[in-house]
Amino acid sequence: MSGRSKGLQVLAAAAALIASTGCWEQWSVWWWPQMKWQKTVQAFEETGNLESPDRHPVMAVPPEGTVPVGMVLKPTEMNPMQGESLQNPHPSALASLENGKAKFATFCSPCHGLAGLGDGPVAGPPWGKGPFVGVLPLAGPAGIAKALTDGHIFTTISQGRGRMPSYKRIPADDRWDIINYVRTLSAQPAPPPSQTAQAAPVAGAPGGSN
Repeated sequence: MSGRSKGLQVLAAAAALIASTGCWEQWSVWWWPQMKWQKTVQAFEETGNLESPDRHPVMAVPPEGTVPVGMVLKPTEMNPMQGESLQNPHPSALASLENGKAKFATFCSPCHGLAGLGDGPVAGPPWGKGPFVGVLPLAGPAGIAKALTDGHIFTTISQGRGRMPSYKRIPADDRWDIINYVRTLSAQPAPPPSQTAQAAPVAGAPGGSN
């Protein structure tokens, strides 16, 4: 038998072997690349950074500063100008003031003091004797609340500002009641929101929880 005939027989045998398997295309993704081997993401498959606390899917996070259609901003997502425009949905009624007083004593007085003078037990100089220096008074001659809108105070409580941490764990309705009570300490109504402030839908304005 000639060498050529032997070669043909070998090739024929190899072809028969491949054909007999019925799935020749499965041998190698490199020899026979196919569409079914393309990269895909299955339903509920984890695609985010497993080291990240929020584990957001890669390339699925909206660009910073955008708001999805039909969604509302949370106070923690608002910039100062948007916060200025928020209106207090709670009338300054007795029930609101009593609730605000109780919540203020629990959450705010350790720094700002029961009378809002910046002399709480953990507040330091110039008004207190505690370790946290420079706690701002809300009422009294140096009180800052009289110069701040309700929206400004609400977003400050919600997202923190400067050295003050966020107190978003306080329910939104209670935050508004605290603001009403703070107004009684400063004995002045809130200044009107800036005319240049842009109103924005916000979670927490009436009945919200953020």
